[in-house]
Amino acid sequence: MSIEVSNISKTFGQQLALDSVTFSIEKGEIVGFLGPNGAGKSTMMRILTTYLDADNGSAKVNGHNVLDAPKAVQNSIGYLPENNPLYPEMYVREYLRFQAEFFKVGKDSIEAVIEQTGLLPEAHKKVGQLSKGYKQRLGLAAALLHDPDVLILDEPTTGLDPNQLIEIRKLIREIGKDKTILLSTHILKEVEAVCDRVIIINKGKLVADSSLQALREQQEQRIEVEFDYRVEDVLLQQLPKVISVKNIEGFVYELSFDSEKDMRPTVFDFAHDNQLKILQLNRKNISLEHLFTDLTS
Repeated sequence: MSIEVSNISKTFGQQLALDSVTFSIEKGEIVGFLGPNGAGKSTMMRILTTYLDADNGSAKVNGHNVLDAPKAVQNSIGYLPENNPLYPEMYVREYLRFQAEFFKVGKDSIEAVIEQTGLLPEAHKKVGQLSKGYKQRLGLAAALLHDPDVLILDEPTTGLDPNQLIEIRKLIREIGKDKTILLSTHILKEVEAVCDRVIIINKGKLVADSSLQALREQQEQRIEVEFDYRVEDVLLQQLPKVISVKNIEGFVYELSFDSEKDMRPTVFDFAHDNQLKILQLNRKNISLEHLFTDLTS
């Protein structure tokens, strides 16, 4: 197991940042770590990287306890914090040499990460001359210098333009072929594009831990139906297993059902029995954004 978290709690003053959080991540997984601002994501990442101590519970990285063996944990992890700390007056290779000294790695490792992260065209420049996208690449290169088994990335795509987003997304997927990645982001499309699984915390508590596909299947079924005139909600609420009825606009309604069975035939038969004419009837794919809102609102 690459990461094991068991009943971790952390309090800052009167605020409970993490409340008995438990999860584990297997080797080779790319896991999206989600939650609203203040949910406790960065606190958990700092505990895993030994920057913070938990008040209760335990955490291991590659079998090393974060309290008992912090140096071994640090050697196992590559960490890209949200505010990527760089020295703008240094040249790219100079900065990487500076970082390499901490892990006692040589020039070959520096050149390898420059190539791996696509930094070569900009490697002759000062850090301050790099675009935001290349600064993120440099942060990733620094995190990869000592060839860690686990990468922890805190908001790695914040502030990037669409082209840079695509490039960094591709780079993360490539790196994830032989490393475990825990990725925190507010860009939910990035999670859908890159991750195998999602962990969601809200107000310090774990509210979801599942593959994206399984998470969607656990949610209620949503169907969008358009009639040829306005229908009273109270009538549609008589549908079997209906949870909610929402008039989206005009004569279009979103119906939510607590059922694994496709409810479109039921809606069609109900409309026929009540002399309602259907203009369109579609089963909606619930986006991660909808799931996130449902779980954290």
